[in-house]
Amino acid sequence: MQLGRRAGLAMALVVAFAVVAIASDVTGSWKAEFTGPDGQPRTNVFTFAVNGETLTGTVTSSMAPEPAPIENGTIKGDEIAFGVTRQFDGNEIKLRYKGKVSGDEIPMTVNASAGGQDFEFQMTARRVK
Repeated sequence: MQLGRRAGLAMALVVAFAVVAIASDVTGSWKAEFTGPDGQPRTNVFTFAVNGETLTGTVTSSMAPEPAPIENGTIKGDEIAFGVTRQFDGNEIKLRYKGKVSGDEIPMTVNASAGGQDFEFQMTARRVK
């Protein structure tokens, strides 16, 4: 009887891990429309690719239409994190995104650093269908 109970528990864990893997499949395009720290409306388009726990891809912004590569991207379960470095008017801006996948949405906190100043803002990316 004990062996049957362990097999059932093992099967439940396998199913639970499979559900998490499905929930964190972010491969494809995502779009976020948000208000920037300066109060102006912005749009970002994220193109994600996943290989294990490694997240790669690009970010295109309404402020900088040239795609920027994702740096140090990870995805662990439903947790996503990555960075992007941009150049605006000769100034380097480092952006660090962290979020949690929830179906077809990824609410994210963005930390930005530019010219010795740091600021934070929120956005939600939605899967492009």
